[in-house]
Amino acid sequence: METLMVDRVHGSLRLFMHRNAVFLCERLCAQFPAETNVQLLATCYLHNNQPYAAYHILKGKKLPESRYLFAMSCFRMNLLREAEEALCPVNEPNIEVPSGATGHYLLGVIYRYTGRVEAAAEQFVQALTLDPLLWAAYEELCILGVAEDANECFSEATALRLQQELTSTSNVEKSNFVNENRFLSSNVSASFGDSPKQIKQLHANTTAEVSGYPHVKSTALHMQNGAPSNLSQFDTPSPTSTQASGIAPPPLFRNMHAYQNTAGGNAPSKPKVNAPNLTLRRKYIDEAGLKKVSGRLFNQSSDSVPRRSARLSRDTTINSNSNISQFGGNGTDHSSGKLRVNSSTPSKLCSTALRSVQVRKGKPQATENFDEGNRYVDAMWTDNVTSTSSSTSIVDGRYPEQEKSERVLSQDSKLAIGIRELMALLRTLGEGYRLSCLFKCQEALEVYRKLPEAQFNTGWVLCQVGKTYFELVNYLEADHFFELAHRLSPCTLEGMDIYSTVLYHLNEEMRLSYLAQDLVSIDRLSPQAWCAVGNCFALRKDHETALKNFQRAVQLDSRVAYAHTLCGHEYSALEDYENSIKLYRSALQVDERHYNAWYGLGVVYLRQEKFEFAEHHFRRAFQINPCSSVLMCYLGMALHALKRNEEALEMMEKAIFADKKNPLPKYQKALILLGLQKYPDALDELERLKEIAPHESSMYALMGKIYKQLNILDKAVFCFGIALDLKPPAADVAIIKSAMEKVHLPDELMDDDDDDDDEI
Repeated sequence: METLMVDRVHGSLRLFMHRNAVFLCERLCAQFPAETNVQLLATCYLHNNQPYAAYHILKGKKLPESRYLFAMSCFRMNLLREAEEALCPVNEPNIEVPSGATGHYLLGVIYRYTGRVEAAAEQFVQALTLDPLLWAAYEELCILGVAEDANECFSEATALRLQQELTSTSNVEKSNFVNENRFLSSNVSASFGDSPKQIKQLHANTTAEVSGYPHVKSTALHMQNGAPSNLSQFDTPSPTSTQASGIAPPPLFRNMHAYQNTAGGNAPSKPKVNAPNLTLRRKYIDEAGLKKVSGRLFNQSSDSVPRRSARLSRDTTINSNSNISQFGGNGTDHSSGKLRVNSSTPSKLCSTALRSVQVRKGKPQATENFDEGNRYVDAMWTDNVTSTSSSTSIVDGRYPEQEKSERVLSQDSKLAIGIRELMALLRTLGEGYRLSCLFKCQEALEVYRKLPEAQFNTGWVLCQVGKTYFELVNYLEADHFFELAHRLSPCTLEGMDIYSTVLYHLNEEMRLSYLAQDLVSIDRLSPQAWCAVGNCFALRKDHETALKNFQRAVQLDSRVAYAHTLCGHEYSALEDYENSIKLYRSALQVDERHYNAWYGLGVVYLRQEKFEFAEHHFRRAFQINPCSSVLMCYLGMALHALKRNEEALEMMEKAIFADKKNPLPKYQKALILLGLQKYPDALDELERLKEIAPHESSMYALMGKIYKQLNILDKAVFCFGIALDLKPPAADVAIIKSAMEKVHLPDELMDDDDDDDDEI
């Protein structure tokens, strides 16, 4: 009963029937309250999004697997301190972290969210050491900004180590497979003896159905004295899926599927002896051998094959020179032993002679067949299943040992090639992601372009390329790649919040509205969808509604730093600076390297004229993302406000060099030059700005002011008029009109009130 219920629970989880799995596993734990069953129930709860239930049943459990599941439950409930205590108890400092690499990864994430960056990095490195294919750990190291070069992390040495680990694991599995099958075969012979009646009963069992499993046939492996044996404790892949994937199932289930296929008449056809394709023979190496065992033991047909004496006589007539010796049989009890084949025997004749004995299906009343079958099973597994059909001694001029070694060598070489190819792919992806997290955007783009076309044209890679262009403030290219990613993988939600911000900056209101509706229809519980909805309302200047949607995103997942930052932007737009600062700091608690939050804090302090605080936060953002011309520009603005004009000009020059298409640093540089009374230099900078942004009203207003200082009044009036014609914001209209009216007044009577600092 326990085995049956465990198997059904795994089956329900495999088919995403989580409620059914929970119900059955609760019944299982009520009847058999072992801790392993409790672990399975906790797994069902976690799959069914009930971490609180898993937390309740696992609290106080000491087994490693229980501790890991309990920590995962605590993590999902945001009980980070309890999760850390479960993985790494304070009173037991030498205890190992459970679940190996994944346990270290989870502990690293906990350290990261509690502000212990160095400890988190150590755990992620440990996780990668244990499992080089744990990409999530490398991703976290990149987010922390401490990841080593991907060429080092996914190096050839790592590939060699991984190959050795996989090879040793494969050898252990093969050894277990051989030993268990030898044990099973000996148990079968011992259980049924030589009685023809027992053999008939065994044959009848091959067609009986297991209770509750109409598709599974009961065999000696399933039934002992009428009771099911304890076989199915884990998920059992179907034979079809196993062959398709090329991954061998666990040893016990490999046997079970072989017997099922034989009983159902679905055994694969027997490969020919001299077929040159060794890969085909390897494909059937385990199953074909098992089919013959089951055929000998269970398919006892009285009319299928001639008697042994007749066939041996016929084979002797075919070739009297065949050098085959038999031992252990005397013709009286019809029991035959193993065969010895001389190396000089022609392969074709050996094949005929061997086939005449080994494919035999004896009569039900002859006990010789059962004895011979047991000896055959023992011989076959002693040779470690070295032949797929056991019908030849020499194939294509090679001995079985030579063929086996070549087959193993071929498998190992394929494994090595596969590992090298996978490591090469991870090196490219890892290096691109690492560079993008360090905001070395141009270098990251060059790395991503090296990917094969099939890998490049995937949702994840295209979103990463779109994010990189977003950081470069190249919104048109970012829009192109995000749109392509959304087309190719419409259900990919990661990065769609950034995509919505790209459309916000491009003033694509209709497309942004469509994207928001699309994301909500895909998953209305995803924070990315509500970030897109919030950006849609923010573009319409409905800041209160936008704020509600961003708060909904935070509520759905409080670990999305960008959602906190967007909330801070909306509070700032509503001039609620106190709440804005709180939200920015919440974002930094989630991700200390989220430079957008540092930038937001700098803008708030700049508006509050707390210039030293503003300079500090802009500098922190600039240290994280030293390639952003926007951050350079705002840092220069803070320095200019602190009367550190030389430093401010130097920073503006860097910003202009970093992005020659960004008009903001040119405008701010002209303002600084105006403050330094370098009017010709300021006009030259504005003339260059005119080529980039010819329809910017503030630029013409500033030019009018400079011409007024140079006493070129007609050009000043002309520039003020153009500024008004370009329909500036309402707040700027009054300032421009006032300056235009005072053009002919002396400088000391003019109001110097047009010091407008625009945002990005």
